[in-house]
Amino acid sequence: MKSVVTGAAGFIGSHLSERLLADGQEVVGIDCFTDYYRRARKEKNLEVARSHRNFSFEELDLVDADLTAALEGADVVYHLAGQEGDRPSWGHQFDRYARDNIIATQRLLEQLKGSRLKRLVFAGSSSVYGDAEAFPTRESALPRPVSPYGVTKLAAEHLAHLYTRNFGIPAVAVRYFTVYGPRQRPDMAFARFMQALADGEPIEVYGDGEQTREFTYVSDAVEGTVKAASADVVGMVFNLGGGSRVTVNKVLATLEEISDLKIRRENLPAAPGDPRHTGASINLARERLGWEPRVALREGMAKQWEWLQATRQGKSASVVRD
Repeated sequence: MKSVVTGAAGFIGSHLSERLLADGQEVVGIDCFTDYYRRARKEKNLEVARSHRNFSFEELDLVDADLTAALEGADVVYHLAGQEGDRPSWGHQFDRYARDNIIATQRLLEQLKGSRLKRLVFAGSSSVYGDAEAFPTRESALPRPVSPYGVTKLAAEHLAHLYTRNFGIPAVAVRYFTVYGPRQRPDMAFARFMQALADGEPIEVYGDGEQTREFTYVSDAVEGTVKAASADVVGMVFNLGGGSRVTVNKVLATLEEISDLKIRRENLPAAPGDPRHTGASINLARERLGWEPRVALREGMAKQWEWLQATRQGKSASVVRD
């Protein structure tokens, strides 16, 4: 089995690559190292995969690169590459989001036309729901993004389905709900909270902290993504959520317990593009993928905190395993 992972140097992509290698697959990783955060950090993400004999890496930009060689013989393509983040997607930054999320996806789909691909798994986002009308939110809910990022992720997801309908590309989409764990992107909440706490700095909290999020540990997200590649679910969309919804204030209280440190807060105005609540109905993934989240929030946060402490002490980023 040969799999291609776009965005392989990223947070989820690097974990997914390692999982596929552990399963005995041949893996080709693709990444272009956009400057959203430091390249050195992304290179560190790849250390474990690069040490494996069945892993090869291609530094390619999906928009303008010839992907023929990288995609040759692929059984499954996991498309995780893209520009992330709700808050920065406004204003002049939208050009980057449109390029890296919409155009890059369209170019990849064009390259896959006529191939013998068994499955394309598109990494979507809960941001497509915006301020959903019902919780937990089902996949059948009308998408109403409240950020430009969410708009681009929804557009890319629709493109994948267009190519399924018109060209037979066997695509399926998984919508991640706030994935966390070791190697989490530095702009994401848990990474920011933990870094500030470790540095003795106040933690910036947008709004009153009573907004709720569905948090999903990275190994659970990876498991659902892998299952989507083999189940009979072409053309479908699946929520991948952690199985519970909690407030940001509860997250901070849990972090204090785990770290045995006192948190200082700096409250900031609520940011445009941030939904007040997110919550996933995961019944469809249970039924069609046989998937269930297994890592509870406290356990997952403890693993991420332990990983941060290990990296600050100069130990290998692979010290904490899932």
